[in-house]
Amino acid sequence: MSQFFRIHPDNPQPRLIAQAVQIVKEGGVIALPTDSSYALGCRLDDKEAVTRLRRIRGLDERQHLSLLVRDLSELAAFAMVDNHQFRLIKSVTPGPYVFVLQATKEVPRRLSHPSRKTIGLRVPDHAITLALLEALGEPLIATTLILPPDNEPLNEPEDIRARLEKQIDLVIDSGACLRAPSTVIDLTGDEPVLVRAGCGSLEPFGLTAA
Repeated sequence: MSQFFRIHPDNPQPRLIAQAVQIVKEGGVIALPTDSSYALGCRLDDKEAVTRLRRIRGLDERQHLSLLVRDLSELAAFAMVDNHQFRLIKSVTPGPYVFVLQATKEVPRRLSHPSRKTIGLRVPDHAITLALLEALGEPLIATTLILPPDNEPLNEPEDIRARLEKQIDLVIDSGACLRAPSTVIDLTGDEPVLVRAGCGSLEPFGLTAA
């Protein structure tokens, strides 16, 4: 049975953030708000929690998960980027973008794409998510909260609770999020490639939605 915390979206209560972090540290899978839709998240190094997260979402090992980081100072530990890539990422973060990048050796093999050795990375623009990351002191592994067979993310905390209260450990209620996923941009080649159009503008990348 999952817990249900109502946390202020702009001024998160430190006591509840600390309790949420403890749930994550103990192996919990949580539903948390972002600046796009709700997401599922857990500790990067918790193999069992990551397996649960993939099972809930119906994802296999070939489908990317994302690292949620506090800011770009954590980027170099998990992804290899050149100066051009870094400037491009910096120009739109924090924000509703996931960047597919070459993973460093710091990323566990089970979390990177098995053949391409890539990882998705995101700096979210949401006070609760950033407070969680700050208090946790490390990235979260996360994925957009789209449950099979749905095509759109869940965005109402009560709906998330009703559908997942026996499968996850915590639902954070900060009110409704957008019903649009993040925009996913592959930066591993010479030019940016659109993987998924979401609520982030494509203009900074010179791209248009198909």
